[in-house]
Amino acid sequence: MKKQLINIFQVAAVFIGTIVGAGLASGKEITEFFTCFGIKSFIGILVCGCFYVIMGIIISKISIFYKLNSYGDVINIISPNYLGKLTGGITTLYLISSASIILAGSGALINQFFGIPKLIGSLIMVFIALFFLLRDTNGLIEINSFIVPALISTITLITILYFIFCKDVISLQNIASFKPKKTGLGISTILYAGYNILCCSGVLVPLSTQMKKTKTMVLGITMGSIGLTLLCLMINLMLTVNQPYIYNYEIPLLLVASRFGNIVQAILLVIIWLEMFSTEVSDVYSISKTLEHSFHINFKKGILIVLAIALPISQFGFTNLITKLYPVFGVLSLIFITQCIVFYFKHKTKLD
Repeated sequence: MKKQLINIFQVAAVFIGTIVGAGLASGKEITEFFTCFGIKSFIGILVCGCFYVIMGIIISKISIFYKLNSYGDVINIISPNYLGKLTGGITTLYLISSASIILAGSGALINQFFGIPKLIGSLIMVFIALFFLLRDTNGLIEINSFIVPALISTITLITILYFIFCKDVISLQNIASFKPKKTGLGISTILYAGYNILCCSGVLVPLSTQMKKTKTMVLGITMGSIGLTLLCLMINLMLTVNQPYIYNYEIPLLLVASRFGNIVQAILLVIIWLEMFSTEVSDVYSISKTLEHSFHINFKKGILIVLAIALPISQFGFTNLITKLYPVFGVLSLIFITQCIVFYFKHKTKLD
């Protein structure tokens, strides 16, 4: 029983850690995809959480039944044709882009706080990530089991400080007073959720096969989705009450924490960087696993190849990558999601 609870916690931590990357941990993703839609943004986040549970469980059940090892294997099962090959190529592009965005975020974060060149900040993450990536799945679980609780604790602490010291600012009346800057919350929610599920599938597949038990994965994914949703709601709340200033920052959560002095800001800086780091490891791990099983490229060699491609792309800039790439890849991810849902219901009897 104790071992199962530990496994459930590990699944939840890896699930959250994979999705909470540079964009979400910094507040930039929430700003772009939710906060700008006003008070209705909170509904979008709740819908997104439900989507994570449903799609995460579907992917996990398919992986366990067919004993799959990478997202490439899932795609070959649900779509063994040219469309599947296209989707596989797109997925690899997704994950490389995500890894690049995180490296860019690391550079932007360190540059904003310390004034160190962005390239140096990105390189620091590359070298530390290599250490854990070479430990394979164990390294992935270890870093998320530590980093995710630290992130949730820090964001919760800052939210509590807002409720204690900024009661008037976080009142329902004040939150409702912010007019939406955009329209189309439904589309934004679908695109955001779709992108994250596709990126997360690269970790969910090998993790599901390793855990083997459907119940453990279902409970872990559900717990992770709930934790992730609460985290996003807290971040969105703090970003909402700091409008319009948040739109001028690449790392808006550092502005949010600045109300409580340099110590709280420094703690958040460390946590954001650690979360970026955990997702970087997850993305590179996912691609390297697929290269190993689909193209017979050694796992360690695959890691070096992926990082060598991601680093130059990251220099295009953090904000540019999020605002330009995320919507495009969100649309393309709907192909993968639709295929998963159709395949699941077609084979529901044996998968359940």
